Amino acid sequence: MDRVQKIAAGSIAVGLLVLGLKFLAWRLTGSIALYSDALESIVNVVTAVVALLAVRTSAKPADASHPYGHGKVEYFSAVIVGVLIVVAALLILNEAWHGVRDPRPLDASPEGLLVNGLASIVNGAWCWVLIHRGRRLRSPALVADGRHLLTDVVSSVSVLLGVLLATATGWNSLDPALAALVALNVLWSGWQLMRDSVGGLMDSAVPDALLGRIRTLISANAEGAIEAHDLRTRHAGPMTFVEFHLVVPGDMTVSTAHDICDRLERCIRKEVEPAHITIHVEPEEKAKHSGIIVL
Repeated sequence: MDRVQKIAAGSIAVGLLVLGLKFLAWRLTGSIALYSDALESIVNVVTAVVALLAVRTSAKPADASHPYGHGKVEYFSAVIVGVLIVVAALLILNEAWHGVRDPRPLDASPEGLLVNGLASIVNGAWCWVLIHRGRRLRSPALVADGRHLLTDVVSSVSVLLGVLLATATGWNSLDPALAALVALNVLWSGWQLMRDSVGGLMDSAVPDALLGRIRTLISANAEGAIEAHDLRTRHAGPMTFVEFHLVVPGDMTVSTAHDICDRLERCIRKEVEPAHITIHVEPEEKAKHSGIIVL
């Protein structure tokens, strides 16, 4: 099991711990807002399981049926997570509606609030691990899980403060109103997650900053060639695909052109790893004079 899979498995354990703490906090207080927070934690556990399955599948090497690897499965998992987030938001809105129709007094016991606060601290720490390590390991599934947990942390802190305010003021209707705000926040998180994941499925190009660095590397390390054009990039899970045409003098030997390609691949991989690089070599009459000029 590699590092990504170990982190994904850790998310399941953390999710179960937080789920138990939040349901205990709800039982101690009877708060609809805290109940909505606990409902969202069920989704956290499910999404952690989905993320683990996704990273295990994406780690499989390329085969005859999938010559470009299995990296895109992580985007599918992120879409599934987004759908589950929307389902959780609808469940929370349903509870909030019942709370508005039938307000109930709160029992903001210190024990219940402390338990919920502890769950938020655990979630916050693990959220940082997921986003930080997910970006370093270039795992969309881990980053998606971490971003979802971040919205959970924000919601939990807001709910905790709101329950304290409702208890202090006696405004029992504030409890279901907070639950509704949690639901709206969760919906927004689900929309952003699905939007980004669909972009990956649609082969969106790498960010402009990274694309600029790749262009600079090609320009500075293609000595002997004339130009490069038709540069295309895309992500598939942790893998970055880079393709471009390299124009060389017509009398250059195949061996010399191959050496230039090898040099370019080494330089690009130092900046982008893992990467799948395809270079199509063309004679100088194919130059477009509008691509990347070789320094």
